[in-house]
Amino acid sequence: MIFKSSVHKASTLFSTELPQLLRNRCLSTAVSPVELAHDEHIPADGNRTNRPLLILHGFFGSKRNWQSLSKAFMRDLSRPVYTLDLRNHGSSPHVKPMTYSHMAADVLGFCQKHLLRDISLMGHSMGGKVAMALALHPELPSDLLTDLIVSDIAPVRAKVSQDTVQHIRAMEIIQAGNISTRKEADEIMSEHEQDPAVRSFLLTNLEINKATPVKFKIPIDILKEGQAEIESFPYAPGERSWDGRALIIKGKKSKYINRHNIPLLDQFFPQNQLKELDTGHWVHAELPHEYRKLVVNFIAQ
Repeated sequence: MIFKSSVHKASTLFSTELPQLLRNRCLSTAVSPVELAHDEHIPADGNRTNRPLLILHGFFGSKRNWQSLSKAFMRDLSRPVYTLDLRNHGSSPHVKPMTYSHMAADVLGFCQKHLLRDISLMGHSMGGKVAMALALHPELPSDLLTDLIVSDIAPVRAKVSQDTVQHIRAMEIIQAGNISTRKEADEIMSEHEQDPAVRSFLLTNLEINKATPVKFKIPIDILKEGQAEIESFPYAPGERSWDGRALIIKGKKSKYINRHNIPLLDQFFPQNQLKELDTGHWVHAELPHEYRKLVVNFIAQ
């Protein structure tokens, strides 16, 4: 059993008799978690379980994206910090389906395996939606989640992004192109993505072996199939809320959090604090010092 029944901070906003769709989402037997690859940074006192910070990356990302910040968070907070590779990313298993319910179950399984409690859970973009999905789960253990930090994403059900469609298409062309260098891959990617920083980020997933053509470490077919799920969210407004402490960090130049969906954040997370930094979508990468200060001050309150 993955989800243990217990008293929890999340509350229903309607009848306690859950509709069938939501009950199906709550069945632990319907969700088979996978063991997630992770990096850990443990403070000098050896604490591995109490008040840890867990960090979840975005779509096409990995725990590697958070190496520098995770070490800094451990030093600043004197708490353990774990960065996870979500399913179908980094070094974690390639497996279907690619849904937020399954990814949240994976994270919960990680916490239970490592005996973590009173966690601060932080996620960027897709990772932020995973974190929100776990916070809103009807069977969230009461001693698991203390703080929620969501970086530049809202709990919306959106259409599939054309940028994502183009990025996956470029990866398919690269993988089928019998090429051998990162330069060749970047040339192909540049036809689908103009921003060199975004291309560099996407190509961190490239695996280069002199003896064979380049390929991607991530399962492009599974991610392509799961695009609609990634743009969606497992809960509709009014179904659930979580009344714990939540920090929402918005990139000022990003449209992922906007005046249309801020009310959704307030519905799902009524105690949230919304902060803004002068960045685009990759808030933590563009202003790492300012981002780090916001997060540390929030957790240390």
